[in-house]
Formats: sequence, structure tokens, C-alpha cells
Amino acid sequence: METTSSSLVGAQTADAPAAADPAQEPHTSPHTSPHTGDRAEGQQPEAAAPVPAARRTADGFLAADFPWYGLDEAFTGRRWLMQVGTAADGTVEHGSTGHGDEPSARGEIATGEKERFAVVITVASNPLRRSGDGTGVLEATSVSSAAWLAGSGLLAYSWPGQMDHTLRDDWLDQQTEAAWELADNLAGEDWSTLSLPVDGEPTTFHYRESEFGWVLAGSPGSGVHLGAYGRGMSAYGLGFSAISDLGTYE
Repeated sequence: METTSSSLVGAQTADAPAAADPAQEPHTSPHTSPHTGDRAEGQQPEAAAPVPAARRTADGFLAADFPWYGLDEAFTGRRWLMQVGTAADGTVEHGSTGHGDEPSARGEIATGEKERFAVVITVASNPLRRSGDGTGVLEATSVSSAAWLAGSGLLAYSWPGQMDHTLRDDWLDQQTEAAWELADNLAGEDWSTLSLPVDGEPTTFHYRESEFGWVLAGSPGSGVHLGAYGRGMSAYGLGFSAISDLGTYE
């Protein structure tokens, strides 16, 4: 995305209809780190949202020029593709893959069963740079970008008990704003550190928990930043690896 200030992930809320493109959500990008710019004035954060299984394809993932990551071979459960986010010119900037149960916003409240899932987010590592036509600045990405996407993603799948649609909308606005602030302060007391393997190498992640699940984010140094969120599966036993065959994901 070309801009003179940073922008947020432009995505649907959990109750919105699916995007027109089956694999991509155009004109979206992760936000910048605190050191690369401020949000556009008046712009509010929006929670990332799922794309229905029938509308997922591997096309958007195959168009990326960076490696995708998922849980490593120690995880033997179901794997499934989610969505990718693209810049205005169609360049793929980030995307996510799911593992375990496919979550829903209402989750345990509606089914009575506890969902067990982990979503891995891959964000292309892009330095702050001028746009090709010289009219603006292309957004940088950082580990904070991955933390923001992970935090807003978890919120999209969260629905506090005894809360109707109207109240949840207000709650979601408040919580996504909080997720933005948390992502911009990874050194704060709300985060701890966790060492997890990425392609077999120990990697330090920023980690936090809430009543709705956990969120983590780190930079493995392979041209990407990684974020993840989940519920019902412990983050402490996870490992990540580059996906060699997207065919292993539904």
C-alpha cells in the first residue's frame, strides 16, 4: 500500500460477508511499527476475519514471493488455508494458515465444545521505502505487524458470553484498539518471552495470554515475521517450519 502514514489491516469483521476474491483481500496491509509512522487520522482498527472454507484457494499463497510458515511435523492434525492480504498493486504481503479445529466467532458458546486451534500468520519482511512513483512511502513491516495481525485475528474468533451483536461490535472496537496498543509496545509488561523452534532453530517470541486465547509474534530471520494465535492448544509445545507443500493444507 502506498501512503504517507501507516494504515491498518483492512479486513472484514467476523459477521461481514466474504470478500469477492476467493483467495485475496485486496488493499490490505499490516500496520507499521511504532517507529515508521502513525495511523492515518480518524482511521480505526478493524479485526481480521475468517474466509469461508468454500472460498479458499491456494492461488493467493502461490503468488507470494516469500515462504509460508505453519506448525512443524510434530503437529499431526488437520491443516487448512485461510486468507492472504495484498497491497494495492496486488502484491501479497501476509497470510495465515490454520491448524486443528476450524474456529467460529461464537465457538464454545454456540456448540458447548471447546475448540482447539492454532493459526500461524506469515508477514513479508519489508523495510520502509519510497514508492516507485515517488509519491509516498511504502509501509515497513516488523514483528509488531505480526503481533497486530495475530491479536486482531484472535478477537475475530472471540465472543464473550451473554453478549448480543450490538454490544459485541462495541466490545470489538475497544479490544482491537487495545490490541493495536499492545502490538506497538512489545517491550511492555503485558508481554513475556517464549523460545520456540522455527525450522529447528530456537527463536524468541513475544507472548501473551487472555481469557480468549494466546498470541505470539517473532522474527525468525528468514525474510518474514511470524505471528500466531490459538485457543485450546498450548503455545509452549509448538514449533514452526516453512511449508514445503501447500497441498498438505485443505
